[in-house]
Amino acid sequence: VQLQASGGGLVQAGGSLRLSCAASGRAFSSYAMGWFRQAPGKEREFVATITWSGTYYADSVKGRFTISRDNAKNTAYLQMNGLKPEDTAVYYCAARREVGTTIPRHAADYAYWGQGTQVTVSS
Repeated sequence: VQLQASGGGLVQAGGSLRLSCAASGRAFSSYAMGWFRQAPGKEREFVATITWSGTYYADSVKGRFTISRDNAKNTAYLQMNGLKPEDTAVYYCAARREVGTTIPRHAADYAYWGQGTQVTVSS
């Protein structure tokens, strides 16, 4: 599966953005989808994932970000509200085949990655 992330940009603190991740290939619904981010000088960190068991978030974004998917459009989304300067990063979408019940919170859990989209939040 190939992934294409889009929707990043520059926004003021408190603003909103919606990221999209378009997937090519078959059986999109059989993949868990995740979002990660990486700020300069920092490791890539988990943001959110949507699996057949539900949605899961990093504590830092819980209540502000919402992950969703439209299987008919082969697209996953990350709605980001109440953005803060510390949310500034390159955001990556990722996919993995649904397997077992483990919640995939680590980058190594995902086999497929998009190219990343820059999100910059000004104070």
